[in-house]
Amino acid sequence: MTYTGYQLLWFFLIYSFVGWCGEVAVSVIKQHKFVNRGFVTGPLCPIYGMGAFAFAIFLPDLKNDWIFLFLGSMILASFIEYITGKCLTAITGKMWWDYSRYHYNLNGIISLPTSLLWGACGVFAIKMGNGLLIHLIHLIPKPIGWICVWTLLGILAADYLGSFTAILGLRRNAQIDNIKEELSKTSRLLENALTRQIQRRMMKAFPEVREKDASVFGSKCGIYKLFLIFLISSFLGDIVETIFMLATTGKLVCRSSVVYGQFSIVWGLACVLATIFLYQFREKSDRYVFLWGTVLGGAYEYVCSVFTEVVFGAVFWNYSKLPFNLGGRINLLFCFFWGIASVAWIKGVYPRLSDLIDRIPKKAGHICAWLLAVFMIVNMVISSAAVIRYTARNCEPTAVDTDNKIVQLIDERFPDERMVKRYPYMRFRR
Repeated sequence: MTYTGYQLLWFFLIYSFVGWCGEVAVSVIKQHKFVNRGFVTGPLCPIYGMGAFAFAIFLPDLKNDWIFLFLGSMILASFIEYITGKCLTAITGKMWWDYSRYHYNLNGIISLPTSLLWGACGVFAIKMGNGLLIHLIHLIPKPIGWICVWTLLGILAADYLGSFTAILGLRRNAQIDNIKEELSKTSRLLENALTRQIQRRMMKAFPEVREKDASVFGSKCGIYKLFLIFLISSFLGDIVETIFMLATTGKLVCRSSVVYGQFSIVWGLACVLATIFLYQFREKSDRYVFLWGTVLGGAYEYVCSVFTEVVFGAVFWNYSKLPFNLGGRINLLFCFFWGIASVAWIKGVYPRLSDLIDRIPKKAGHICAWLLAVFMIVNMVISSAAVIRYTARNCEPTAVDTDNKIVQLIDERFPDERMVKRYPYMRFRR
């Protein structure tokens, strides 16, 4: 089932509120008092809304398979929670929740018990919750509904701005216990009563907040290095796929994700995510890394398949003819390949590549990284536009004739003949 943008926005807002209610209820049970557990001041926990939003986009295909729906919900929501925790830590220098007391946790940001709960929530949302909410949403006249949606999103944006302003004040603290003394030293912008109130509320909402452990991997692997890893692994991944296709089919075909250069975006992002999630397990056995790589790699490929189909209306790979496949998006054999690639990356390739990157002169490296970043951004924007037009020309006959000069330029520069050579396995969703 495909949901409309209107429905997705309502899902985000409603599940954010439901999640906030759940968090508050747990706090009342544990602490015997009301605590506003939301990151923002209003009665919303946006991380729950983002989880529901992601469930509605990526998981409807799994509605009839309880096991995979549960596993998919676990992995997808845990990923969102982990990225959110990492971003908050990077912005504030502090961890806002800590699951270290649970067994099977990852850096204290996610844990097995919470992931299992996410899995159950995902099953409920896809099986029952979304259908019920759609009936309720349809009771609201659409013009009024849109006004409510944009008004609530505007209030939420303003709330976020206030919360981040308060966070900037918290970041100035040398010790979390000295917040009252440090509040008097913040800038004039942060000395207003509203900001101080937000800070106090957030300290009550997240009593387990603690300083980031600088020894955890990631503190020394910043955006600069991650981008170079993305770029290099995108190129290497494209070369590996090209050689693999040549060896198995005898054909030399393009496996690039973009129209300029040989870069596989899927492989580039995969190596970045493997570095963030799996490098901390480098001392573990190969079997341990292989298992995690197989599971996470399969989940990642599934999400990529759904994303490209939703955004571009096209299918870039289809494993329906292979055994043990899931909707043609992933199959067991290639999931094993992800596991093998994870072991090779974590145990061998990344440490050497990281060492080489560290040897690049800092100034020259940053200049080159920025230039390459601009090139890749422009490359991906043009490639996206070319693929969208390629899809439109083949699926919408009326889209061929247009007076838009930019669209005409794209059609002229990237005709079907060129796109077929660039994306030989691309198929359109009818």
